[in-house]
Order: sequence, then structure tokens, then C-alpha cells
Amino acid sequence: MPKWLPSANGELGDRNDITVMGLNHKMGYRGTTNCLLAFGEGSRHRPDGEAGAIGFRVGEVGQGLAIMFQMMNEARIAVGVGAAALACRGYHHSLAYVRERAQGRPAAARGRNAEIPQVPIIMHPDVRRMLLTQKVFAEGALALVLYCARLVDEAANAVTDSAWREAEALLGLLTPVAKSWPAEFGLAANDLAIQLHGGYGYTRDFDVEQVYRDNRLNPIHEGTHGIQAIDLVGRKILRDSGAALALLGERITGTIARPGKGNDLVNDADALNEAWTDLLDVVACLRQEPADKALHNASAFLSALGHVVVGWLWLDQALAAAAAMREIRLRSCRYFVSTELPKARQQLTFVKSLNDEAVQFADALF
Repeated sequence: MPKWLPSANGELGDRNDITVMGLNHKMGYRGTTNCLLAFGEGSRHRPDGEAGAIGFRVGEVGQGLAIMFQMMNEARIAVGVGAAALACRGYHHSLAYVRERAQGRPAAARGRNAEIPQVPIIMHPDVRRMLLTQKVFAEGALALVLYCARLVDEAANAVTDSAWREAEALLGLLTPVAKSWPAEFGLAANDLAIQLHGGYGYTRDFDVEQVYRDNRLNPIHEGTHGIQAIDLVGRKILRDSGAALALLGERITGTIARPGKGNDLVNDADALNEAWTDLLDVVACLRQEPADKALHNASAFLSALGHVVVGWLWLDQALAAAAAMREIRLRSCRYFVSTELPKARQQLTFVKSLNDEAVQFADALF
């Protein structure tokens, strides 16, 4: 629906009946304006002297959703990049804060000896847990969106049709994941950033408050988390022959096979293999169900697949890291695999159960 309607000779004609009614006052992302539009009210603009906004259909009837997703692919990855960046920003603010904020004494220091100096809060186990969770979420999200950006480059520069089809298939499968997983767990990382700052984190004097508000938009715009989940399960997995998922599986199992006997990461590779096996089992189960029933818990499946893919990327980084970075990547990988990957398996169990309690809950009971 253009602002100005084209005339018969292709030049600008009448102003279309579209009016900006006002700005929306958002929780975050205030640097980007968002407005409320009114169509067809005839209060200010009346093309051909009559009320009514005039629009033009793009594509064929019934193809709107597919065309919309094609248009949104780049935007969806961009949302994931923004969410990962905000998660990383919150993590680095937290890291600086917990290293300089002194409070409490080591648990091993018995009694209330005031002469024992207080320690930076990074020394406390719960703080370290929250900080490390932020790190693996933020840097895992970054690895995910960079991997998808690499697939974009591979598709654009493919020299054979098979290489182009492979990159496009993987990109199509992972695009809803790249949009939603960084948005969901980047926000969780920013939530932890506020917690690590204590009461200061809840004030506008520290940037983590703004980072959280800004990232809260990312699970919503360019398709909500639920819409991305329906796209993933309904269009990318159930309607597909399984080729894209098989390609992803080849890459994941290839990484799983790399740690040899005695390698520090062999147990992590085994855990990832078990999670991937669970995921394929769930997909096989969903393929046996009616489409609507298979989509009941698509959001949980999306989060679980994201965890498995990010677990794979952490393992790949740990295996590839040079000696100077190996300890950092190995420990980060181990933390994600030991604390987060079991959550994915739990969600997959839930999806496989075909739980329909939310669907069966009567409207009158809400």
C-alpha cells in the first residue's frame, strides 16, 4: 500500500488514504520509532475523492505467508545478530562489575573477622554460575548467527548447484532458530546481568537495564517465537522430506566423531550424540501425528533444537581452538553441555509426550 498512488503515466498521483495516528511509546528500542497507522478512514486523504486505502497484491493468492518468510529471511537473521550483540554487551558489563564489586568474605574464612578483606563478588560460586551462564548463552548465540551468516556466503558464492542447494537447505532450516534462540536466551542472559548487578541493575544508572529492555523486543518482532516454531516444525521439518535435517545431522555427527579416545571432550561428544538421537526420535514421532497435533508444542521443540545446535557449535569451537584459547573454549563447552543440554533433552521428552493440556483447557477456566 504505497504512500502515493501511481498515476496512469507512472508518475506520482493522489495521496493514499493512510494516516499516521501517533507514535507507540515502547518499552525499549526507543531509538527506532514505531507508529500507529490508520487505513481507509478518509479523515485526511481521499484518493479519487473517496475514503478507502488502495493496495496491490504481491504474488499469487494463497502465497502470502511463504512470500513473507522469503522477504523476512535476512531480517530474521539480523534479529538474531542484534539479540546476540545485546547479550554479549550485558555479559561484558557484568564481567567488569563483578570483578570490581567487593562484598562478603570467602566461605572458608570462619568467624566474623573484620580484618579479613572482602573479596570481589566474582569469587562467590552463585555469581560465577550466573556469569558463566551469560557467557555460554551470549557467545553461543554469536556462534549460531555467524554460522548462518557463513551459510549465506556459501550460498551466494557456490560454484556448483549441489553446494548452493546444501547451503540453502541448511540456512532455511536454521533461520527460525537463528532468529529465536538468541532472542530467547540472549534475554535470559540479560536478565542474569541485572541480577548480578543487584539493586543497581534495576536502575537506569547502569546500562544492563536498557540492554534488557531493548532485547525484550527480539522474541516478538519479525515473527514471534511461536511463529518461528510453527515455521520450523510445520514447514522446515514435517513438510520437508528430511533432507535439511539430514544435512545438519551429517555436520553434527561429523563433529561428534572427532574427539578420539582419551580426548578431554569425548564425554561432551557422547552427551551431544545422545541429545541428537533424542531429537531425531521426536521428529520421527511427530511425523506420525496430524499436523495440528504435531504443532502443539512446537515452541519447546524450537528451543530444544537451538540448544542442541549451540551445543554442537560449542563442541566444534572447543575442538578447533588453538592452544591459547583451548582452556576457555573447553571449559565453556563443558559447562553448556553439562548444565544446558540436559534441559534440551527434557524439553524433547515433553514434545514427544504430545502433551495437549493447554489445548484441552476450556476457555471458561482461564
